[in-house]
Amino acid sequence: MDHDEQSLHASSFGSAAVAYAEHRPDYARAAVRWALEAAPGPRVLDLGAGTGKLTGTLVALGADVVAVEPDAAMLGELRRALPAVRALPGSAERIPLPDASVDAVVAGNAMHWFDMAVAGPEIARVLAPGGVLAGLWNLLDDEVDWVAGLARVGGTEAIGERDTPASWRAVTAGMHLPGNGDAARFGSPEQSVFPHGQRRTAGSLVDTLATRAGMLVMPEQEREARRSAIRAYLAGRPELADGEFTLPMLTGVLRAKRL
Repeated sequence: MDHDEQSLHASSFGSAAVAYAEHRPDYARAAVRWALEAAPGPRVLDLGAGTGKLTGTLVALGADVVAVEPDAAMLGELRRALPAVRALPGSAERIPLPDASVDAVVAGNAMHWFDMAVAGPEIARVLAPGGVLAGLWNLLDDEVDWVAGLARVGGTEAIGERDTPASWRAVTAGMHLPGNGDAARFGSPEQSVFPHGQRRTAGSLVDTLATRAGMLVMPEQEREARRSAIRAYLAGRPELADGEFTLPMLTGVLRAKRL
């Protein structure tokens, strides 16, 4: 994906902020605990916080959270859902916080949008010594047969290159994190995955997939054709015949510690 295409995808979510807030899942609590277990304190920055899906889990776990989000529509949904959270406009490349002001920086389904050449030093700047940087991604468990079929029918627009465990491990293993060449170095990154799930119906699962960037930037006719193909596939699966089901998921975590 070239720079212009990435910018288009990254800026697409505001147009679907309400649907994103309604349909996107939260994050496995065990995954969030693992992401934060080495943090030196409770102050956490949720960076690229979107509508607050990860923010809400952080709050539930007792973190002292500040959320930063560049899109005004997404930030508005976050503030409506979590009015007690300090939520600021800003980006990974321009974080509106003082030096060494947080013990952890986390990003839920967002780190792949960051320009880490710029964001890396900014993240290091706001982290206290010994602080943790962690990216979290919700993944579809394609070891389940019908989920693997859904990935094939949905295509890369609905089920992207980071949306299944094997592809997530490969993509994040090569992701740039601040390293030995940066003024503030991070240790070697670690990966882990944790079981998760989301209660869905066939209709609400289609609506969830429609909030993916690849779907949002499609021409309307093409997008509706893809939605129809996904609906037809789900309608033919006996596992979903009872109406409501748990979508098999995992939360993947990539973490590194500021040295």
